[in-house]
Amino acid sequence: MTQCTRKPANAQVGAEPLLDIAAAMERNEGLIHAFIQRQGGGAVSYERALHAGRIGLWRALVRYDPSRGTAFSTYAWVAICRQIHKAVAELEREAAERTEETPVLWHAPDPEVWVEQGLTLEALSELVEQLPKPLRRIIVARYGLGGERQHTLKEIGAELGVCRERVRQLQQEALAWLRQPAHSIHLRQLLDKNTAADYRQALAQNIALRRSRRGK
Repeated sequence: MTQCTRKPANAQVGAEPLLDIAAAMERNEGLIHAFIQRQGGGAVSYERALHAGRIGLWRALVRYDPSRGTAFSTYAWVAICRQIHKAVAELEREAAERTEETPVLWHAPDPEVWVEQGLTLEALSELVEQLPKPLRRIIVARYGLGGERQHTLKEIGAELGVCRERVRQLQQEALAWLRQPAHSIHLRQLLDKNTAADYRQALAQNIALRRSRRGK
Protein backbone atom coordinates (compact mmCIF):
# COMPACT_ATOMS: atom_id res chain seq x y z
CA MET A 1 0.00 0.00 0.00
CA THR A 2 1.27 3.47 -0.81
CA GLN A 3 2.77 5.21 2.19
CA CYS A 4 1.15 8.52 3.07
CA THR A 5 3.15 11.59 4.00
CA ARG A 6 2.00 14.04 6.64
CA LYS A 7 0.50 17.18 5.14
CA PRO A 8 1.45 20.69 6.35
CA ALA A 9 -0.83 22.33 8.88
CA ASN A 10 -2.54 24.52 6.29
CA ALA A 11 -3.27 21.64 3.89
CA GLN A 12 -6.85 20.93 2.83
CA VAL A 13 -8.91 17.79 3.41
CA GLY A 14 -11.52 17.91 0.70
CA ALA A 15 -12.99 21.35 1.28
CA GLU A 16 -12.19 21.44 5.01
CA PRO A 17 -9.07 23.07 6.52
CA LEU A 18 -7.15 20.92 8.92
CA LEU A 19 -7.22 23.76 11.46
CA ASP A 20 -10.90 22.91 11.89
CA ILE A 21 -10.08 19.29 12.71
CA ALA A 22 -12.81 18.95 15.35
CA ALA A 23 -15.53 19.90 12.86
CA ALA A 24 -14.04 17.57 10.25
CA MET A 25 -14.02 14.71 12.76
CA GLU A 26 -17.65 15.32 13.67
CA ARG A 27 -18.70 15.58 10.05
CA ASN A 28 -17.05 12.31 9.02
CA GLU A 29 -17.68 10.20 12.14
CA GLY A 30 -20.53 8.45 10.37
CA LEU A 31 -17.90 6.53 8.39
CA ILE A 32 -16.72 4.88 11.62
CA HIS A 33 -20.21 3.78 12.64
CA ALA A 34 -20.88 2.54 9.09
CA PHE A 35 -17.69 0.49 9.11
CA ILE A 36 -18.38 -1.14 12.49
CA GLN A 37 -21.99 -1.92 11.59
CA ARG A 38 -21.19 -3.37 8.17
CA GLN A 39 -18.47 -5.66 9.50
CA GLY A 40 -20.99 -7.31 11.79
CA GLY A 41 -20.79 -6.76 15.46
CA GLY A 42 -18.04 -7.41 17.38
CA ALA A 43 -15.44 -8.37 19.40
CA VAL A 44 -13.67 -5.51 20.63
CA SER A 45 -16.48 -3.65 22.40
CA TYR A 46 -18.33 -1.15 20.26
CA GLU A 47 -16.92 1.69 22.38
CA ARG A 48 -13.35 0.47 21.93
CA ALA A 49 -13.82 -0.02 18.20
CA LEU A 50 -15.31 3.48 17.99
CA HIS A 51 -12.34 4.95 19.85
CA ALA A 52 -9.90 3.17 17.54
CA GLY A 53 -11.90 4.27 14.51
CA ARG A 54 -11.69 7.89 15.62
CA ILE A 55 -7.91 7.59 15.76
CA GLY A 56 -7.93 6.18 12.23
CA LEU A 57 -10.22 8.98 11.02
CA TRP A 58 -7.98 11.62 12.61
CA ARG A 59 -4.94 10.16 10.88
CA ALA A 60 -6.81 10.08 7.58
CA LEU A 61 -7.75 13.75 7.95
CA VAL A 62 -4.14 14.68 8.66
CA ARG A 63 -2.56 12.61 5.91
CA TYR A 64 -5.10 12.71 3.10
CA ASP A 65 -3.74 14.08 -0.18
CA PRO A 66 -6.57 14.80 -2.70
CA SER A 67 -4.03 15.16 -5.52
CA ARG A 68 -3.64 11.37 -5.56
CA GLY A 69 -7.15 11.00 -6.94
CA THR A 70 -8.58 8.81 -4.17
CA ALA A 71 -11.90 9.81 -2.62
CA PHE A 72 -11.54 10.82 1.04
CA SER A 73 -14.25 8.35 2.12
CA THR A 74 -12.22 5.50 0.58
CA TYR A 75 -8.97 6.67 2.14
CA ALA A 76 -10.61 7.12 5.55
CA TRP A 77 -12.37 3.73 5.34
CA VAL A 78 -9.03 1.96 4.99
CA ALA A 79 -7.44 4.04 7.78
CA ILE A 80 -10.37 3.30 10.11
CA CYS A 81 -10.20 -0.42 9.35
CA ARG A 82 -6.43 -0.49 9.93
CA GLN A 83 -6.79 1.16 13.35
CA ILE A 84 -9.63 -1.12 14.46
CA HIS A 85 -7.63 -4.12 13.26
CA LYS A 86 -4.81 -2.86 15.51
CA ALA A 87 -7.22 -2.60 18.46
CA VAL A 88 -8.27 -6.23 17.92
CA ALA A 89 -4.61 -7.31 17.93
CA GLU A 90 -3.99 -5.36 21.14
CA LEU A 91 -6.97 -7.03 22.78
CA GLU A 92 -5.62 -10.44 21.84
CA ARG A 93 -2.20 -9.57 23.27
CA GLU A 94 -3.79 -8.38 26.50
CA ALA A 95 -5.69 -11.64 26.76
CA ALA A 96 -2.50 -13.66 26.20
CA GLU A 97 -0.68 -11.68 28.88
CA ARG A 98 -3.42 -12.43 31.38
CA THR A 99 -3.01 -16.14 30.48
CA GLU A 100 -6.73 -16.62 30.43
CA GLU A 101 -9.18 -17.23 27.64
CA THR A 102 -10.88 -14.09 26.44
CA PRO A 103 -13.67 -14.57 23.89
CA VAL A 104 -13.10 -12.57 20.72
CA LEU A 105 -16.39 -10.98 19.70
CA TRP A 106 -15.22 -8.90 16.75
CA HIS A 107 -12.98 -10.26 14.02
CA ALA A 108 -11.06 -7.83 11.84
CA PRO A 109 -11.45 -8.52 8.12
CA ASP A 110 -8.65 -9.76 5.91
CA PRO A 111 -6.69 -6.76 4.51
CA GLU A 112 -7.66 -7.79 0.97
CA VAL A 113 -11.30 -7.60 2.01
CA TRP A 114 -11.16 -4.04 3.30
CA VAL A 115 -9.15 -2.89 0.29
CA GLU A 116 -11.79 -4.42 -1.97
CA GLN A 117 -14.52 -2.78 0.09
CA GLY A 118 -12.76 0.56 -0.23
CA LEU A 119 -12.56 0.23 -4.01
CA THR A 120 -16.23 -0.75 -4.18
CA LEU A 121 -17.24 2.20 -1.99
CA GLU A 122 -15.23 4.56 -4.19
CA ALA A 123 -16.79 3.14 -7.40
CA LEU A 124 -20.28 3.47 -5.90
CA SER A 125 -19.60 7.06 -4.81
CA GLU A 126 -18.32 7.98 -8.27
CA LEU A 127 -21.37 6.41 -9.90
CA VAL A 128 -23.86 8.17 -7.62
CA GLU A 129 -22.05 11.48 -8.17
CA GLN A 130 -23.07 11.32 -11.84
CA LEU A 131 -26.76 11.55 -10.96
CA PRO A 132 -28.53 14.93 -11.13
CA LYS A 133 -28.40 16.62 -7.73
CA PRO A 134 -32.00 15.87 -6.60
CA LEU A 135 -31.71 12.20 -7.56
CA ARG A 136 -28.27 11.98 -5.97
CA ARG A 137 -29.60 13.40 -2.72
CA ILE A 138 -32.44 10.88 -2.66
CA ILE A 139 -30.12 7.89 -3.15
CA VAL A 140 -27.59 9.12 -0.56
CA ALA A 141 -30.30 9.78 2.04
CA ARG A 142 -32.42 6.71 1.28
CA TYR A 143 -29.54 4.20 1.50
CA GLY A 144 -27.40 5.97 4.10
CA LEU A 145 -24.36 6.50 1.90
CA GLY A 146 -21.34 8.45 3.11
CA GLY A 147 -22.00 7.53 6.72
CA GLU A 148 -25.47 9.08 6.85
CA ARG A 149 -28.33 7.27 8.52
CA GLN A 150 -31.02 5.91 6.23
CA HIS A 151 -33.92 8.31 5.77
CA THR A 152 -37.56 7.48 5.12
CA LEU A 153 -39.39 8.60 1.99
CA LYS A 154 -41.39 11.01 4.13
CA GLU A 155 -38.26 12.60 5.61
CA ILE A 156 -36.70 13.05 2.19
CA GLY A 157 -39.93 14.49 0.82
CA ALA A 158 -40.02 17.05 3.62
CA GLU A 159 -36.42 18.03 2.84
CA LEU A 160 -37.04 18.38 -0.90
CA GLY A 161 -40.53 19.86 -0.62
CA VAL A 162 -42.31 17.03 -2.48
CA CYS A 163 -44.72 14.29 -1.47
CA ARG A 164 -43.69 10.82 -0.39
CA GLU A 165 -44.94 9.23 -3.62
CA ARG A 166 -42.90 11.63 -5.72
CA VAL A 167 -39.77 10.70 -3.78
CA ARG A 168 -40.52 7.03 -4.45
CA GLN A 169 -40.86 7.74 -8.18
CA LEU A 170 -37.60 9.67 -8.27
CA GLN A 171 -35.86 6.91 -6.34
CA GLN A 172 -36.98 4.38 -8.94
CA GLU A 173 -35.82 6.70 -11.72
CA ALA A 174 -32.38 7.02 -10.10
CA LEU A 175 -32.08 3.25 -9.58
CA ALA A 176 -33.00 2.63 -13.21
CA TRP A 177 -30.19 4.91 -14.31
CA LEU A 178 -27.71 3.30 -11.91
CA ARG A 179 -28.67 -0.19 -13.14
CA GLN A 180 -27.74 0.60 -16.73
CA PRO A 181 -24.68 -1.56 -17.52
CA ALA A 182 -23.15 1.30 -19.54
CA HIS A 183 -23.18 3.42 -16.39
CA SER A 184 -22.37 0.82 -13.74
CA ILE A 185 -19.92 -1.52 -15.49
CA HIS A 186 -16.99 -0.69 -13.20
CA LEU A 187 -19.03 -1.27 -10.05
CA ARG A 188 -20.53 -4.43 -11.54
CA GLN A 189 -17.06 -5.80 -12.23
CA LEU A 190 -16.02 -5.23 -8.62
CA LEU A 191 -19.17 -6.98 -7.40
CA ASP A 192 -19.03 -9.81 -9.97
CA LYS A 193 -22.39 -8.68 -11.33
CA ASN A 194 -21.34 -8.19 -14.96
CA THR A 195 -22.59 -11.38 -16.60
CA ALA A 196 -25.06 -11.48 -19.47
CA ALA A 197 -27.69 -12.74 -17.03
CA ASP A 198 -27.09 -9.73 -14.77
CA TYR A 199 -27.48 -7.36 -17.71
CA ARG A 200 -30.69 -9.06 -18.82
CA GLN A 201 -32.07 -8.73 -15.30
CA ALA A 202 -31.24 -5.01 -15.18
CA LEU A 203 -32.85 -4.49 -18.59
CA ALA A 204 -35.98 -6.39 -17.51
CA GLN A 205 -36.29 -4.28 -14.36
CA ASN A 206 -36.05 -1.05 -16.31
CA ILE A 207 -38.56 -2.25 -18.90
CA ALA A 208 -40.97 -3.21 -16.11
CA LEU A 209 -40.56 0.24 -14.58
CA ARG A 210 -41.36 2.00 -17.88
CA ARG A 211 -44.43 -0.20 -18.40
CA SER A 212 -45.72 0.55 -14.91
CA ARG A 213 -45.43 4.27 -15.63
CA ARG A 214 -47.34 3.96 -18.90
CA GLY A 215 -50.05 2.02 -17.09
CA LYS A 216 -50.78 4.91 -14.74
